[in-house]
Parts: sequence; C-alpha cells; structure tokens
Amino acid sequence: MLFPLLWLISTAFKSPTENIFQFPPQLFPTQPTVQNFVTVWQNNPFGQYLFNSTFIAILAVSLNLLFCSLAAYPLARLDFRGKELIFTGVISTIMIPFQIVMIPLYILIVQLGLRNTYLGVIFPDIASAFGIFLLRQAFMGVPKELEEAARMDGCSELGLWWNVMLPAIRPALVTLAIFVFIGSWSDFLWPLIVLDRPEYYTLPLGVANLAGTFSLDWRLIAAGSVISIAPILLLFLFVQRYIVPTDAGSGVKG
Repeated sequence: MLFPLLWLISTAFKSPTENIFQFPPQLFPTQPTVQNFVTVWQNNPFGQYLFNSTFIAILAVSLNLLFCSLAAYPLARLDFRGKELIFTGVISTIMIPFQIVMIPLYILIVQLGLRNTYLGVIFPDIASAFGIFLLRQAFMGVPKELEEAARMDGCSELGLWWNVMLPAIRPALVTLAIFVFIGSWSDFLWPLIVLDRPEYYTLPLGVANLAGTFSLDWRLIAAGSVISIAPILLLFLFVQRYIVPTDAGSGVKG
C-alpha cells in the first residue's frame, strides 16, 4: 500500500541523471535534489492552485458540518411524524452514484450562473447523506441527562444544539471534517466539469495539467503530486489526536 507513495516521493527528489523506472526500484535517490519542486512552482501558478484548494476545502467543511449537524439533530433527538421515513430517504441517496446526478447537477449550476466559481465547485459538498448519518448516530449517543439539565436551565432548542450537543460530539465532527476535507481536496471530476478558467483550478487539476506542460516528465509530475498531498498528511497528523471515542457521558454522574 505504501510503495506507490514512497516511489512518488523518491521520484520527486531524483535528478535527471537517475533512472526512475529501473528494476528493482531505487527508493533512495543517489543525487537528491529539490530542483523539481522549484521548477514546478516557478513555471506553474501552484500558489493559486493551493489557495483555491484550501479555500474550497475549508468552505466545504464548514458548510457540511453546519448543515449536516442541523439536519442530524432533529432526526436523532426530536420526535415528529415521518422522522424515520425522512431518515430512510436521506440514507437511500448514498446508493445513488454521483455520475447519475452529475448531468442534472451541472445543468443546475449553469442555470444558477455558478460555473467557473468557487461556489459552483463547493455546491455538491454543502451537505452529504453520510455526514447526516454519522452525526445522527453521534447525537443519539449523548446521554439524555445532559439534554434534560440544559432544558431545566432554560436553554432553547438552538442553544441546546450549539452549547451542549455539538461539544458532546466533537470527535464525530472532527471525523466528518477530515472526510469532507480529503474528499474536497482530492476531487478531480467535478472541478474538471465546472471549471475551465485556470485561475480557479484546484491542485488536482493543476497536477493533471503538468502532464501536458512538461510532456510527461515524471519527476516534475511527482513533485507536483507531493505538493498536492503534503497538506493532507499534515492535516491528519495535526487532528488525529481528536479522533477518539466521545466522552459525552463524562459530565453525567452515575
């Protein structure tokens, strides 16, 4: 599983005199160099690509957490007619491949005037059935005593959601944020469809553009790929300590 990643990183640091396709593979460059990264960064607007990907991913995460939590909370904690039917309908959409809704979604984006915009790229990631399911299950695990104590203190429904429920399911929120961030950061198909102006390109589109720019120079393509995946690895290393079982019950005495 790790071999392609190691080969990619090794290739990015190899000089033009080294054979990157030799067998058995040479994973440690004999003459390591960072010139490949310098060439890629100087000859392509990777700074703009990096900004676009970061902005789109952060906005997608923020909107997804907001709307998914707002949808999941009543499905988990409130009683109303048709709740199970609504939840079943939401979950059933997971079985629908994105390719089926891609064309009508593109037509909708064009009619709304969102083509070649950040919002057009983010639109499919505003909310997800998986996120609603994940947060609903997390909300259902919050002890009833916390909710009752907040209501006795005069907390409104919105205040209960914000001040009690969201802090209680922080690990689930972090987990969903990581999934959405990685999905948005690495998405290639949808940005390719809605974007045709290079100033809005994300990193996956920028890396794909290297194949034509450098006529398949794999050292430079590998360098661009490493630049693309480095933020994902750093993000995981930073937030992995938050992905732990929820301690929502710690505030309740036995």
